Amino acid sequence: MTPVPEVFRHAVSTLKSVRPRSELTFEEVRPPQRLAPWAYALSAEVTGPTNEFASGRLVVLHDPDNIDIWNGELRVVVYLQAELDSEFASDPLLPQVGWSWLTDALEGCGARWTTLGGTVTVTSSARFGEIEGPAHTHDLELRASWTASDSELAPHGEALCEVLASAAGLPPIGVVELRPR
Repeated sequence: MTPVPEVFRHAVSTLKSVRPRSELTFEEVRPPQRLAPWAYALSAEVTGPTNEFASGRLVVLHDPDNIDIWNGELRVVVYLQAELDSEFASDPLLPQVGWSWLTDALEGCGARWTTLGGTVTVTSSARFGEIEGPAHTHDLELRASWTASDSELAPHGEALCEVLASAAGLPPIGVVELRPR
């Protein structure tokens, strides 16, 4: 068996050092098995103040044979899904807003990356017949990947936490939400 490369070991240890805000649950999950020789994955969930639920997954891949294709040694893959209220879901700029959640979080957390790409998908569903749940639901899905410029991945994990908080409608840390009595 080949020993785990030091760059991957260090990347995982820095990612494990992330301490998400109290509203988020963060846990290690089984990574995909066939994308790269070494992979690590985290899952996160949060429910916002008006009960919108968001969940996400961050996967770190290391494949010494794909360094040229990835433009680096470590590829980060993020998947996020968030429930939306109908007013927000109808905004025609929502895909751009969803993408800016990611780019702003990466920049704000000090993550260093190259070759960022992805998609934002907004869906609306209507239930009919005997299916339980709300009559209409709206969801945002963000899929993205980028190459980390170094093995300090804590800022990338912190960025995932910020994106989830934004998607669930949580106020920034230190800001108290005012609610009517």
